[in-house]
Amino acid sequence: MSGALEHEVEKWLETNWDRVKGCEAGKDTYDQKSWLTKVVDAGYAVPTWPEKWFGRGLSPKDAGIIEKAFQAHGAQGWGRDRFHLGAITIFKLGSDELKTELLYELLTGPICCLLYSEPGAGSDLAGIRTRAVKDGDDFIINGQKVWTSNAVEAEYGMLLTRTDIDVPKHQGITFFIFPMKQDGVEVRPINQITGEDEFNEVFITDARVPERFIIGEYNQGWKSFQTAIASERLIMGQGITSRLRGAAGKVPALLALAHKHDKLKNPALRQEIAQALAYRQLNSLNMLRAKEEMVKNGSSSLASLGKLAMSRIQHGEAALSAKILGPNVLIRDTEDARNANFDAAKAYMNSIGGGTDQIQKNIIAERVLGLPKSTDVSRDIPFKEVKSGS
Repeated sequence: MSGALEHEVEKWLETNWDRVKGCEAGKDTYDQKSWLTKVVDAGYAVPTWPEKWFGRGLSPKDAGIIEKAFQAHGAQGWGRDRFHLGAITIFKLGSDELKTELLYELLTGPICCLLYSEPGAGSDLAGIRTRAVKDGDDFIINGQKVWTSNAVEAEYGMLLTRTDIDVPKHQGITFFIFPMKQDGVEVRPINQITGEDEFNEVFITDARVPERFIIGEYNQGWKSFQTAIASERLIMGQGITSRLRGAAGKVPALLALAHKHDKLKNPALRQEIAQALAYRQLNSLNMLRAKEEMVKNGSSSLASLGKLAMSRIQHGEAALSAKILGPNVLIRDTEDARNANFDAAKAYMNSIGGGTDQIQKNIIAERVLGLPKSTDVSRDIPFKEVKSGS
């Protein structure tokens, strides 16, 4: 199977992948939706999924053959079963009707943002106050979300809502796939220290979502949400790409930077770089454990361990880049200095998004190490009795 599959994928990529088809020659652009449609139709986007849901029913090992071939050709589209959270969550938890209606569309293009955090419910996500009220075949949504990545471009959002205030906060929550491009949805970008505006505030006023767009079960959204957040943490644990690059992507970035600035003769610095590379390798092995556990159980607390580790890795590597550059890191008109400073600021995204470092430590303590749960005086009382900072 392996040899035949490798030959098949190589031949398919040679026939179909062309960066400049339909574009001006020399530009690294292409019709993404058209390309993704081809990849999905071929079963290469989600190869471990059943054929019924656009996959090929392959083992993770055989799916790895597809991944390596796509990477070798520089082709996009593989791994939608790992990186598209909306598609992943609907595949795992959605009804067959919801999968039939939305799964193909999500796999072939649209961004799906995450409508979780609120001004009064960041680390304590179970404290959300965005309401969903039943109205015929729809729910009417009112509330506010914050720190939402890619909300401007997103066509759908995975929306966490409160549907019952008479039960404890972890109950009475319903999880939706929510159409973003409708009246009543206002997105306001938040300018970040990096100069980007990837994060947004989202204000929802009398917007609608069909009842059939519930992910999982009504009033049981916290359980469904755990699957989605575990997938997000798994992705973040694998690392957000830094601006620093090695030679053609083959040499680790820190090593390439140290070589460029003639710092590899320093034995102490070599030791720090080796330690940083070892941490990355160790975390990649932990992420393999988390993936296997998620395949088996649908979720994994080890994803929190990987996310926390990647947060520490990114902060540490940014600091080490500054040490390699020395005083030159303060010279903003050099590319290396700009990249090192960008990475130092960007590292805080991984420390906050998907649950803060402190929350990950709580999860690791309770679910990995088996320590007693932290005290939460509002855990078992009806949500309407929970004190609000507002």
